[in-house]
Amino acid sequence: MRIEVERSIQQSADEASRAIRSLLAERRIYALNFISSPGSGKTTLIEALLDRFEGKGGVAVVEGDIETDIDAERIRKHGVQVRQINTRSSCHIQPSQLLGALREMDLSGTRLLIVENVGNLVCPAEVPLGEDARVVLLSVTEGDEKPLKYPLVFKTSRLLVITKTDLLPYVKFDVGKVRRAARIANPAVEIFEVSAVSGAGLPALLDRVEALRSAKGG
Repeated sequence: MRIEVERSIQQSADEASRAIRSLLAERRIYALNFISSPGSGKTTLIEALLDRFEGKGGVAVVEGDIETDIDAERIRKHGVQVRQINTRSSCHIQPSQLLGALREMDLSGTRLLIVENVGNLVCPAEVPLGEDARVVLLSVTEGDEKPLKYPLVFKTSRLLVITKTDLLPYVKFDVGKVRRAARIANPAVEIFEVSAVSGAGLPALLDRVEALRSAKGG
């Protein structure tokens, strides 16, 4: 019975992911799924990118947290459409939750969807949300062993963003070690080093996101 229940749950998740993928394809929306440990700077990075995006009306954000809408309120101040998903006891956004949120949103004119998943490097890596690409964030304050300890999220992410690089002079963090380990997990991963505080590296990341979006949306 337990096997059958788990199989049914997985089938439901897969169906919701396919429905999300179809919805996004129909509207030619490019979707990024941001994954990281808590405190890696996902919301701050999204805010920094939004400050630099031209035509913010084409960007929508879905915020995932166990409780509160603190991050959604931060994003809302930047003038973009945002929806909050509170997962309560779940360590990641469920595909059905994201599908429900998207169906409640006005996606007309939206060209880029950013999903900020719950802070966790394990559960979100195991659950596809129908996104076009995953973005894994790793802050220099976390330690440089993360790609070795949590290889799946690095293996399945298109972009790796090393954040808080303005703090490199003050922490023990080997960027070269992270790059090597990440490329062992995923030789094709694209790596960016950024600081949302100083702005370093943000133009290159923004250009890449726009190129990916344009390739899908035309």
